[in-house]
Amino acid sequence: MPDYKLYRLKITTLTPLHIGNGRELLNSYDYAIRNGYTWRINENALLDAQEVDDPRVAEMLARQKPEQLLKPADFQADSGFFRYVIKGTPKSSGEGAVLREQLKDVFGKPYLPGTAIKGALRTALGWQLWDKKHLRPDSSKLGNSPKFAASDYERELFGRNPNNDLMRALHVADSKPLEASVMMLVNVRVLNRGGKPSAPVEAEAIRREVVFENGIKLDLALFSDWAKQRDLHLAGGDLLVNFSEAARQRSLDYVQREAQWVAGIPGGKNLVSFYDSMLKFPLAPNQFFLQLGWGTGWEQKTFGSRLKVDKNFMETILKSRKVGGRYGVAAIGRRQPGDPFPKSRKIAMSYQRNPQGEVIGEIPALPLGWVLVEIA
Repeated sequence: MPDYKLYRLKITTLTPLHIGNGRELLNSYDYAIRNGYTWRINENALLDAQEVDDPRVAEMLARQKPEQLLKPADFQADSGFFRYVIKGTPKSSGEGAVLREQLKDVFGKPYLPGTAIKGALRTALGWQLWDKKHLRPDSSKLGNSPKFAASDYERELFGRNPNNDLMRALHVADSKPLEASVMMLVNVRVLNRGGKPSAPVEAEAIRREVVFENGIKLDLALFSDWAKQRDLHLAGGDLLVNFSEAARQRSLDYVQREAQWVAGIPGGKNLVSFYDSMLKFPLAPNQFFLQLGWGTGWEQKTFGSRLKVDKNFMETILKSRKVGGRYGVAAIGRRQPGDPFPKSRKIAMSYQRNPQGEVIGEIPALPLGWVLVEIA
């Protein structure tokens, strides 16, 4: 029998998904807006096409905004002057307006990295293991560094060192890249129940109903006698083999609580409807939801509800460093002891238009990053 198990994941986006590459694109420099489309400029091709022999002229051209070198006839998707073209335009159209770039391969094609899936599965499995091991929040077990505060809990949940970490047995491959046409532009604001929304943040994102396929390999040899003899044995193999059940329970627990939270957002009926549809969706045994990428928030990157059962523990980790706290998780803002946390969400907005097509307002549309995963 093979000492590994292979799975194929069919991952369908349910809401806009932004996984950034860390770069912020600038209008007129990195992209241009024209004819209802956003054109990602290929700077090197554009400069090479000038065919200038005089170094002084070439230097002068290099100092110009790339958009100034483009002619109206150049705005063709196959002109070579653009890496890709996205239907739609950002709300902010001024020179230097910022657009967060989506992760892509060297050819400008977006893909879904396996690390994003593995990170979400790790959180779901840790959330499940927390309950199985009967752990409780204990601030005395936390380290002093915010980045590594939960190291003791991580070792207790997954293994005493990297060689014995349960997640060593789970390998998630990147998806194949897709065409740039699967991307959209999304206008995101930070919303809470009481205060004003934040300034808009604009980003490239994967559209809804786009399908990725990622492979998973489960290394069963690390649960064998062979691994025991080499001090590589991992505990928790049964849970890892049934990772879909852990992910399903974790996501549904979160969705139920989010459905209640968004009900208090002004104009949030679209959000309520979306989460209600998730709760009513007839998940098959080989299906589960995950939330990936930017905008998932604190709960989706931690053990969330497992920590919130102890209010004193939460106040300890949330306490601002300005008033003697160690971690400053809630250092931004004016949070008072006892206030809900987290108090805000990143939400994709939709435009309200008048009969002439002019934008006259915005309403909350969808949360970010939700996908449906199907194991084949």
